[in-house]
Amino acid sequence: MPIITFCSNETKETGQTMSVATIATYMAIEHNYKILVVPTSFNDISLENCFWEYSKIRASGAIKQDGTKSVGLESGIEGLIKVLNSNRTSNEIVKNYSRTVLRDRLDVLPSAVTKDYKEYAQITSYYSSILTLANRYYDLVLVDLDKRVPAQDAQAIITQSDVIMINLNQRLKAINDFMALREKNEFYQKKNVMLLLGRYDSFSKYNNKNVTRYLKEKKLISAIPYNTLLFEAACEGTIIDFMLRVKNITDDTDRNINFVKEVKEASNNILFKLDELQMKF
Repeated sequence: MPIITFCSNETKETGQTMSVATIATYMAIEHNYKILVVPTSFNDISLENCFWEYSKIRASGAIKQDGTKSVGLESGIEGLIKVLNSNRTSNEIVKNYSRTVLRDRLDVLPSAVTKDYKEYAQITSYYSSILTLANRYYDLVLVDLDKRVPAQDAQAIITQSDVIMINLNQRLKAINDFMALREKNEFYQKKNVMLLLGRYDSFSKYNNKNVTRYLKEKKLISAIPYNTLLFEAACEGTIIDFMLRVKNITDDTDRNINFVKEVKEASNNILFKLDELQMKF
């Protein structure tokens, strides 16, 4: 099933990790999909922290939400690699080394524990194979592609991705840099490349309607608004609780109404793109 990779060429904050967590959560709640989120970060557990309290993310022997024993240092990506090297694989092997967020809906494959970049670079060489295995079990795989992944490994992930979501911020320089990059590099002109404005401010002059026109996109660019309550929930490991509270808001005066609308649009745009691409084959 489809692999959607979120990435960015920006050095400035684009809200990429928060966008991945938000979209994955919304899709898991609203659709009957088995979703896997794959953070590829080095010495950074920001994505995992969206779903669990910081102190419990690496806790060996803790209890998952589904009542089973949670991951420790020998599970997650490093534990999975050990099993792969022993040639003991199955369609559910990636799930066995992932951590459950919502049972039968949303899992996260914990990122590398190592703080040594050389070890990390060896680990990242396995991501492509792991995604191939995950694709056999999950309906959707969302990858948060870290800028520190070595170029050859990042390229391998992008090559096998069905959709590539390029994350931008609302700085004019960032928008112009992407425009120039797209003109020079045919990769960014492909049909499976989408754009996403993270940490989005609808009151900016560079809102998604204006950026869409400026970049001459045929369809409205997706956006994930900055939301203080979402940010706090992500810091506390309670993003699921937050999304469950706000997903059915109907009051037009509620501060979260536009946030929910944009998240829904972004999620639906990805699913529409997948359907569109599938029809061409």
